[in-house]
Amino acid sequence: MRIVMGEDDVLMREGIARLLEDAGFEIVARAGDADDFARKVRAHKPDVAIVDVQMPPDRTDDGLRAARTLRAELPGLGVLVLSSHLEESYANDLLGDDPQGVGYLLKERVGDVDAFVDAIRRVAAGGTALDPEVVRLMLGRSRRQGPIHDLTPRELDVLAAMAEGRSNLGIAEELVVTENAVEKHVSRIFRKLELSSSLPTDHRRVLAVLEYLRTAR
Repeated sequence: MRIVMGEDDVLMREGIARLLEDAGFEIVARAGDADDFARKVRAHKPDVAIVDVQMPPDRTDDGLRAARTLRAELPGLGVLVLSSHLEESYANDLLGDDPQGVGYLLKERVGDVDAFVDAIRRVAAGGTALDPEVVRLMLGRSRRQGPIHDLTPRELDVLAAMAEGRSNLGIAEELVVTENAVEKHVSRIFRKLELSSSLPTDHRRVLAVLEYLRTAR
C-alpha cells in the first residue's frame, strides 16, 4: 500500500514513516507543508494520504483543507487526518456528505501501532476510522427526531462503533457480546434507517454511519 505523509514536525514525520514502513507500507513521499503535500499526492496518487491538520504555511487547518480538496479531486483516495487536539468540527468538515475512505484520529493513537495500522487499512478500503473520543462527543449530544431517534441505546452503541470503523467482530469484542448478537443489531439498524437490503452490506454500513454523523452535528 502506497502512502504520502504530510507532517511539519520532522521527528514526528520520520517516526510515523518508519513505523509504517516496518508495518509493510510504502512511503512514496513526505511533505512538510500543506502545499507540498498536495503536490506530492497529485503526483504519486497514493492509496492513502496521511496529514496533520495544522500545517504550514498558516499552521491553522491547512492540512485539513488540503485533504478536503484532494478528496474532491481524486476519487478513491483514502485520507487520514491527524490532530493534536480534539476538534469535532474538523471531523465534520472532513467527512462532508461522504464518510467513505476517511479517517480522523488524535495523534496519540499513533502509539497504538495495531490500531493505527488497522485504521489506515480501513480507510484504504473505503471505510471510516473516527477517533473514539470524537464518537463519544457525538453520542453524548441530544439528537433530533428521526430514524436515529428510534434506535435503542444498544443499537446506538453498535452504530457508534461502526462510526469508529470497527468490524462486527471488533464491535462484539468492544461490547462484550457475541458476533451473532452484533449482526442482529446491525440488521435492525439497517431496517430502522430504511436502508434497502438490495444495497451491498458495506455500502449500507457507510450510509448508516453518515446518517449517524448528520444527526450528531
